[in-house]
Amino acid sequence: MNRITRRTFINTAATAACAAPWLRAETKPQPAAEPVKPVDAQGLGFPLVDFHVHLDNSTIEKVAELSAQRRVKFGIVEHAGTKENIYPTVLSNDEELGRYLAMLKGKPVFRGVQAEFIDWMGCFSPAALAKLDYVLGDAMTIRGPKGERIKLWEKGVEQRVDMSDKQAFMERFVDWHAEVMARTPLDIFANTTWLPAALMPDYDALWTEARAQKVIDAALKYGVALEISASYKLPRLPFLKQAKAAGVKFSLGSNGRYPKMGLIDHSIAMAKELGLKRSDMFTPAPDGKKAVQRRKLG
Repeated sequence: MNRITRRTFINTAATAACAAPWLRAETKPQPAAEPVKPVDAQGLGFPLVDFHVHLDNSTIEKVAELSAQRRVKFGIVEHAGTKENIYPTVLSNDEELGRYLAMLKGKPVFRGVQAEFIDWMGCFSPAALAKLDYVLGDAMTIRGPKGERIKLWEKGVEQRVDMSDKQAFMERFVDWHAEVMARTPLDIFANTTWLPAALMPDYDALWTEARAQKVIDAALKYGVALEISASYKLPRLPFLKQAKAAGVKFSLGSNGRYPKMGLIDHSIAMAKELGLKRSDMFTPAPDGKKAVQRRKLG
């Protein structure tokens, strides 16, 4: 069994970064909520799981009650990485991760984290990470021209990241998707094909088949499931069909905060359109086969 080396996880620079203070709390953009509709899973041959649920402004007890009401199991994720990643809560060491896991222990949920950037592993020991059911990540925080992290949803990002040449930006952005999967042990890649607001009107032209294939190839190579996002309604159907034909596994996710989690009607509709079966869906791996255990990095 390959394990992530302790050298990769524990180093002086990463430890210092994890301890850095943060000044303000921000969250990734949330699409407008749609009216709550009954979940119709008829025709699906697998249990419904929303693997992208945040506890912001709620409690695990209230969220577990909502899960039962909506007949959708939840996977809870908290942001994890250095304190340079500014959110209301960021888990940045084994002690913080341990308290989080203890809070969820015995609850009818999967326990995960949303990994931030590409240096999050250095905040935790392999033993602590192995207690998670899964790790979810995305490409929405990109490396800037001087190596700094830039959140692509923030106001004025066009001045910090050159998007004047849309095609050139897309080449860099697609490469970043592949790099995130190559350099970090993820189980699920979330918000796949999301674009900054300035580029979304050109989504269909920018996400060419070749660019989609590069992301799909990385997911296959590193054993990463791709999320079908109900909130962003992404990826769009052509990408999903291409990924399905290639043999990618999928997960369903709302990126929801209370009470918006579990609203995965769009994800379900796409699963039906694709004819997804249980074998196509992500399931948390048993101990010893999780991404943080099987990926040898560093």
